[in-house]
Amino acid sequence: MTKPRILIVDDEPLARARIRSLLGDDSSVEIVGECANGIEALAAIRRERPEIIFLDVQMPGCNGLELLAELPAEKRPAVILATAHDRFALDAFSEQVVDYLLKPFDKERFQTALKRAIDHFETRRAGNLAAQIEGILNSPRTGPRGCWSSPADA
Repeated sequence: MTKPRILIVDDEPLARARIRSLLGDDSSVEIVGECANGIEALAAIRRERPEIIFLDVQMPGCNGLELLAELPAEKRPAVILATAHDRFALDAFSEQVVDYLLKPFDKERFQTALKRAIDHFETRRAGNLAAQIEGILNSPRTGPRGCWSSPADA
């Protein structure tokens, strides 16, 4: 089973360290990077293809919601917004974030958000696999005919 790859995006080094430490004991995930702003994050997302992002809202240059607007919804990782401001919640959920962590958050609340993101990742992966299988089953057969061919096909 593939481990979900996680990117941490926050302009505050202590906030990134907190998330990293909460993830540190979890062997079921892999941290693929950390970014201090939205511009770095956009490049890292395109390069690393994380399945889960912990994302701050207020950052210099490009804020978290502006970053989300740059990512096509159907290809967007599971996003957990982690911010000190509750006023962004409605905008965040309209952008289809998986969860919204209000700083300061505790380990239990963090684990709940992470579980939601992992469930989202696994559901998406299962849906992609089902679509691939359906595509294979519905594609026209080419090549040698096997025992499943009907006599009419001969």
